Amino acid sequence: MISRHLSIAVCAFFALTSLNQTLAAPAPVPDAKHFDEQVRPFLVKHCQECHAGTLAKPKGNFRIDRLTADFSNKPNRDQWRIVAEQLKTGVMPPEETKNRPSEKESKTLAEWINGRVDAGDAAQRIAQGRVILRRLNRTEYENTIRDLLGVSIDVKTLLPADSSSDGFDNVGSALHLSSFLMEKYLEAADTALGQAIANRPKPVSVKKVHSLKDQHQVKVTTESVFRKIDDTVVMFASSAWQEVHLFTFYPSERGYYRFRISASAYQNGDKPVTFRVSATSRGSQLAGKSGLVGYFDAPPDKPKVFEFVEFVEPRNTIRILPYGLAGANFISKIGADKYEGPGLAVQFVEVEGPLNDTWPPIGHQKIFGDLPQAPAPIYNQRDRVEVVSKAPMEDAERILRGFARRAFRRTVTDDDMKPFLALVKAKLADKQTFEQAVRVGLLGILVSPKFLFLEEKPGKLDDFALASRLSYFLWSTSPDEELLTLAEQKKLSQPEVLRQQVERLLKSPKAVAFTENFVGQWLALREIDATEPSHAVYPEFDHMLKVAMIRETELFFEEVLKNDLSLANFVASDFTMLNGRLAKHYGIPDIVGWEFKKVTLPKDSHRGGMMTMASVLKVTADGTSTTPVKRGAWIMDRMLGKPPPDAPPDVPSLPPDIRGSTTIREQLAKHRNASACAACHAKFDFAGFALESFDVIGGWRDNYRTTGNGGVVFVDGRRMSYHLGKKVDPSDVMPDGQKFQNVDEFKQLLLRDKDQIARSLTTKLLTYATGGPPEMSDKAEIEAIVAAIKRKDYGFRSLVHEVVLSKVFQTK
Repeated sequence: MISRHLSIAVCAFFALTSLNQTLAAPAPVPDAKHFDEQVRPFLVKHCQECHAGTLAKPKGNFRIDRLTADFSNKPNRDQWRIVAEQLKTGVMPPEETKNRPSEKESKTLAEWINGRVDAGDAAQRIAQGRVILRRLNRTEYENTIRDLLGVSIDVKTLLPADSSSDGFDNVGSALHLSSFLMEKYLEAADTALGQAIANRPKPVSVKKVHSLKDQHQVKVTTESVFRKIDDTVVMFASSAWQEVHLFTFYPSERGYYRFRISASAYQNGDKPVTFRVSATSRGSQLAGKSGLVGYFDAPPDKPKVFEFVEFVEPRNTIRILPYGLAGANFISKIGADKYEGPGLAVQFVEVEGPLNDTWPPIGHQKIFGDLPQAPAPIYNQRDRVEVVSKAPMEDAERILRGFARRAFRRTVTDDDMKPFLALVKAKLADKQTFEQAVRVGLLGILVSPKFLFLEEKPGKLDDFALASRLSYFLWSTSPDEELLTLAEQKKLSQPEVLRQQVERLLKSPKAVAFTENFVGQWLALREIDATEPSHAVYPEFDHMLKVAMIRETELFFEEVLKNDLSLANFVASDFTMLNGRLAKHYGIPDIVGWEFKKVTLPKDSHRGGMMTMASVLKVTADGTSTTPVKRGAWIMDRMLGKPPPDAPPDVPSLPPDIRGSTTIREQLAKHRNASACAACHAKFDFAGFALESFDVIGGWRDNYRTTGNGGVVFVDGRRMSYHLGKKVDPSDVMPDGQKFQNVDEFKQLLLRDKDQIARSLTTKLLTYATGGPPEMSDKAEIEAIVAAIKRKDYGFRSLVHEVVLSKVFQTK
């Protein structure tokens, strides 16, 4: 009942707040006369034939009759922006249109539209700011709860997925709130408090050594794939069904556990054997890096102990599987005792935990400090304890005020605290215990809009809002004590202090969130599992390769950021980050094992830069074929900041021809030659064709792979299930007439305009950092940022600093 009342109250408060903000925006007075006499006749004369509301299917599903002169309405402004862009570029009206307007007429109307749109933007910015009130997304919420309460909860199982806008899931316009979501927030908050507050004595930490010979799979399998040597078990097969679960470790207590695995390569000469450890508590399916603890290289000379700490839910365990060894069917035919090939020898697995250096745990202490606990048994927990107080309201106010300061990310006032203290007082009056009453107050804080939303007032951000914006930009979590203290002292907004804090945050381990969340969305790496390559056509694709793809891109990004290297490296570089699996995929010799290192690329590798990384090439393809349309649109949007318009809904996608009777260039020819399609395709197809020498999984190719007719292919003496198809042609022509023969030449053509690459990345960073895309009125500020980093050889770390110091970042 309490939860339901809180949910209703919070939703009502939020709805009222949003309504008040909406009503507060002054509307610019529209030039109705000019619109009626000049603009509408233009639209009727030149656009109505294709975009009239009376048509059953207006082209592009765009209707001019829905456009109004009310530029205070943001959706209406967004539609007018599309019109202005089409007029400015000359794409619309099409050249074959009867009575096509002159270039001067189109330019005049485009300038009028942009003027009205800018005026509408300016009015909204004065009243509301550029960025709308936005809530924490799932990742930010999970990280904030972790830092606030010291607990690890997987909110993906508790909260629905977030929507995205302008390429990112932290953009305010996509982060909606509903009564359903409020109920989920209540559930998540209750779960987090339940884990943070210790109501039982300290769990006993146990250290135990496990042998794989005692595990279920080793004992019951009918295939001869394991060799037992005393307590050591040699695993010879990499087949997934022979993965060994550590079932003798099956904890009843959730918490962090320390694992120590002793392993070595067996019968593999001087080379290591790589193995994978995954956690059942993260799900049975390995998607991207989810579920993976890590890959490890077992040395050939002597056993090595691999140690890691992992959070484990009750009744879950870990799994071990060697990588790159023979299949179980092959091994079993020979027999594990006679097999002479390589294997993974596992001597022991030691597990210690749950690990609790202090008790009550840190999360409990963050809330209650050193208040004592007393027995509070219930029917199924005789050893249960609760926090008690001799001065309940005094202690409650101290606890809630300190908690609210960290939760609301600012100094709190008496008015802030009144509703939460009233909840506690009411519960105490109802004879609830002190801990139960305080918990209701804590729950109220965790579902308050002041916690769930980032509070920012129109105009220049105050130091607290600046601290939050900076922290969520680089850490995806709430400000730490140092940032809050600087905000309280009103020092954070000082340029030199802000520069120092940017450096501190970037050097922190928490900055891995910037890499994972920004790169994962900027480059669309989160879509790595959206398609699964056909095993018949790409049999070499496996989980380790997929994880290595992602890791290369993340490590490369961190290398450029750490050393303030030129962002031109994102287009073309002479180095990358490789491990053995990815090096093999790229055809680069003499690199083995899982561990990554910085590698200078051979001049003929065709790699270097993000466009030719396997991760990007995979997410811009489907499971069976590549398409220059998708890859070209990706380059124009993600690297150059010139996203092409969406394809009209009535244009069908090209079906993949994996039988190899036609090439993608031949299939696309009808689109590129059709006048209705040519104008758009000319803007981005060329970029996609530059990448045609790379297949679905980012491997280099001179010919397409097919399942139909073609040349027979042998790899390592084995005949492949695919054939050698037609020859790839990666050449094309840039819009300015410059020709290129391959991806290497294409990269150099892109680097002619480093300013545009910087401009694009600046816009992406500002969108991600502030929760909303820059507007036309921010163009001068963006140009100033580009000019500043140009003087520093386009250093990427310098760009991050300039973004934070910019007016766009420091204002709502």
